[in-house]
Amino acid sequence: MASILVLNPNSSQTMTQTIDRSLDDLRRQTGHRLTCRTNPSGPEGIETDAHVAEVIPAVLHTIQSEQADAYVIACFSDPGVDDARRKTAKPVLGIAEAAFLTAMGVGERFGVISILDDSLPRHRHRLQSLHALGRLAADRAIGVGVSELNGPDVLEKLCTVGRLLRDVDHADTLILGCAGLGAYKDRLQDALGVPVIDPVKAAVALVGAFVTLDLHGSALNVR
Repeated sequence: MASILVLNPNSSQTMTQTIDRSLDDLRRQTGHRLTCRTNPSGPEGIETDAHVAEVIPAVLHTIQSEQADAYVIACFSDPGVDDARRKTAKPVLGIAEAAFLTAMGVGERFGVISILDDSLPRHRHRLQSLHALGRLAADRAIGVGVSELNGPDVLEKLCTVGRLLRDVDHADTLILGCAGLGAYKDRLQDALGVPVIDPVKAAVALVGAFVTLDLHGSALNVR
């Protein structure tokens, strides 16, 4: 049983609560101690490159000050993940990286359902850094900001974009491209009939496996 700290780098307590609830089944299944934290100094939503840069110091501070067996950074831009791995030998995983790795084990080509068009270049850059861009069918946005993710028409927008990814872009697996979309995973999967990956749950499951297998991070000589 591992202690895993899940950090929401933005300041939305509502999103942190959504993330926390989405992990209840993993708590029961794995027995891991999952603690969710909010970054009170962050923006309400991480929607721009400036927002990503702004939260990296808080991510690094949390990794260095909060004791846990492993850490998950619950933002699909993976802010500060690579820097954090140079600060600790404990496993650190970003939710985008975890979702991409999971999708490549599930299907041949995955599609990403993002929230805003501005995020697409960041996702592409992350995929390039992971040498996984060739497995991307497409990345499409629903045009909804972080503060609007609980709106009445969000599921409909997710289904519309998901169908385009499935039928036009030929994605056989879909990834929810935001930490705050986990509550829609089951309904979207039922509606579209293809696997849908909640990136936060994927990250928690993978990083828990790293702890179980006693796999430490690459930063064994912490600077």
